[in-house]
Amino acid sequence: MRIARFTTGDEPKFGAVGELDNRPVVAVLTGDPLYAGIELTGQSHPLDDVRLLAPLIPRSKVVGIGRNYADHAAELAHDLPTEPLMFLKPNTSVVGPGDPIVHPEQTQELHWEAELAVVIGRICRDVPAEQVGDVLLGYTVANDVTARDLQRSDDQWTRAKGFDTFCPLGPWVETDLDVSDLRVTTTLRTDGRDELRQDGRTSQLIFDVPTLVSYVSSVMTLLPGDVVLTGTPAGVGRMVPGDEVTVAVEGIGELTNRVVSA
Repeated sequence: MRIARFTTGDEPKFGAVGELDNRPVVAVLTGDPLYAGIELTGQSHPLDDVRLLAPLIPRSKVVGIGRNYADHAAELAHDLPTEPLMFLKPNTSVVGPGDPIVHPEQTQELHWEAELAVVIGRICRDVPAEQVGDVLLGYTVANDVTARDLQRSDDQWTRAKGFDTFCPLGPWVETDLDVSDLRVTTTLRTDGRDELRQDGRTSQLIFDVPTLVSYVSSVMTLLPGDVVLTGTPAGVGRMVPGDEVTVAVEGIGELTNRVVSA
């Protein structure tokens, strides 16, 4: 099932994305599926008539994982980690499909990072890797926007990763998906041309999803709606105001955002 958060101009609602009479629609849910479960109201809207929002706003945190693809670590001249390398992004960094990525004045090197994102579905702590599937709501697409020059200059990554708009999520949460070998891409539209810049697979992850969620939960309690980013493949690069960046994960969908000046 694909769970979306959307608006028709009123208060945001949750819905299940599907087809009716061979047309994509979003069927309205009674409430937040993290707390109310999946219950339909009987109402639906054509998907083209709604504005998709970030499929969720994490209740407490986005947990990022750094250098989880060997080729990405190599392109930045970093050693491979011996255990998952964690950092936090505030939930105020989250935006949705079509929302702008604001280029801060403090950076001259703003990078995209396409990632598979894991959505936590229940409160959990110290989850064994073999039981991680029991605590997940599903998966979505993320762009872990990074001010690369600030990342290099700071001793830790909060500033480089934490600006408002630095965590686009969407277009929805896919609840039923085998994520062991999915294509992860970034396409940059610049000067009217589309250029494929990242092209990796989740099978290349150094630490897989069960390992990551288990590891993070050994450090901190995870709450419903928290998001764990799984890392990005090689091919990160600079984006500037006017560029449009599309990150995609096979089996989930595409997430497109335009870069604007602060």
